[in-house]
Amino acid sequence: MKKHILTFALTLFYIVFAHGGDPAFIASMQKQLAARKTITTYEESQTVINGFLRIADASASEWLPYYYAALLKTEAAFRFDIDKDKSLDEALELVTKAAKIAPENSEITALHGYIVMGKISLDPNGRGQTMSPQAIQLFGKAINLDRENPRAVSLMSQMELGMSKFFGTGPEKACGMARMSLDLYKKEDAKITDEYILPTWGKMQVDQVVSKCK
Repeated sequence: MKKHILTFALTLFYIVFAHGGDPAFIASMQKQLAARKTITTYEESQTVINGFLRIADASASEWLPYYYAALLKTEAAFRFDIDKDKSLDEALELVTKAAKIAPENSEITALHGYIVMGKISLDPNGRGQTMSPQAIQLFGKAINLDRENPRAVSLMSQMELGMSKFFGTGPEKACGMARMSLDLYKKEDAKITDEYILPTWGKMQVDQVVSKCK
């Protein structure tokens, strides 16, 4: 029992210390992250995005609110019948704001690449040749910034799989990276608690890549 209490206390201390020591910020982020899990409509997505943006307005030195708002704009483009290019362009604006607060951040850089990959998916023939190098560069940079970031590796694996299909080459490189990212997700899972507010998404996408490697 004492061990669990100590672990909880240390985790809470880390989260509070890492985010400016503001319990109100942590609580607000937790509330929005919980709401994110319940989104089923575009309107609900917008409500949660607006919640993150209100936190951003109140916490000028924090990158996570802009990050999650950008992520939700990106996910909305994939999930709902909306102007997808517009939603992704808005996501790019938000991720740029996050990057100004936290330059050279692996998570922000990986999300930037994910948004670019989304733009490519809307017009692969028209955008693939010009935009694919940008996405690959961003994912490569994200990996170099943090080789333990599972999203950076898994997103690169998705990009590599798409490239292998386009050029008619084998998926071996993509599959190797996907399996590597699964190991990183396992490591990440060991760190996650109810109070964790750093990014943890992406495993579902990499599972889809791995399923194509069998």
